[in-house]
Amino acid sequence: MNTPARRRRFDLIAFDWDGTLFDSTGLIVQCIQGACRDIGVPVPSDEAAAYVIGLGLHDALQHAVPGLPAERYPELAQRYRHHYMAHRDDLVLFTGTVEMLHALKARQHLLAVATGKNRRGLDDALQHAQLQGLFDATRTADETASKPHPLMLQELMAELGVTPERTLMIGDTTHDLLLAANAGAARVGVSFGAHDPAAFAAHGPLFVAHSTHELHAWLLENA
Repeated sequence: MNTPARRRRFDLIAFDWDGTLFDSTGLIVQCIQGACRDIGVPVPSDEAAAYVIGLGLHDALQHAVPGLPAERYPELAQRYRHHYMAHRDDLVLFTGTVEMLHALKARQHLLAVATGKNRRGLDDALQHAQLQGLFDATRTADETASKPHPLMLQELMAELGVTPERTLMIGDTTHDLLLAANAGAARVGVSFGAHDPAAFAAHGPLFVAHSTHELHAWLLENA
């Protein structure tokens, strides 16, 4: 006897990009630190630099290097971009990501990206990863409010016609989980990105995955 198909719990699954689908956390940390060295300001620790991943670049640099005169943040951002562009081709998707995304599409889930990257950065990354056209909608931090403000996810839900209770957000930071909570959506964390997963519990994740394979299995069973 064939097993009946499991009913979909979520129509829309929104993913963060860096540290969730794309193995870029280490490079971003190094680029923030390198930019600080270039302009001669205090270099944040690995933990402090990783904490700001997921925010828009302006907000991220303000958090990572507080107290810098306002007119110096554009210079810091320019040096960050210089370092990132020099190494962007070294970055790859986490193993199993493509298979997971195609399996979700085969189950008729809508897929989205909600990221702290800017539009040019996300489009370049999608092209590099050969994922153009796979996502039904995307939002970047230069197009809307930065995480954890709910607007980014609210806009994705409105564009795709999905209610919060039918939406799942997946990310590697507390910024992602707070974004989902503020938008009234369910959330799942991944422990292999920028933030210590010990901090996730306060934000009510349904699950914390320790690998893309584990995330894939959970989604097929529970999403």
